Amino acid sequence: MGPYYYVVERISGDYGFLKRTDIEDNDLLQVAMALLPSDIDEGTKLKWENLVYTVID
Repeated sequence: MGPYYYVVERISGDYGFLKRTDIEDNDLLQVAMALLPSDIDEGTKLKWENLVYTVID
């Protein structure tokens, strides 16, 4: 599955809100922080592939 590309728009409590960057989409995806890499912050770019999020440059 994937890959899909995201940027972390905001972090609120136990959730990160991701915006898809590889297609035109204005919706934010709410993801539990437990599923995201521990070293993320707002503005971090992520790749989702095979059910795993990884940080990209």
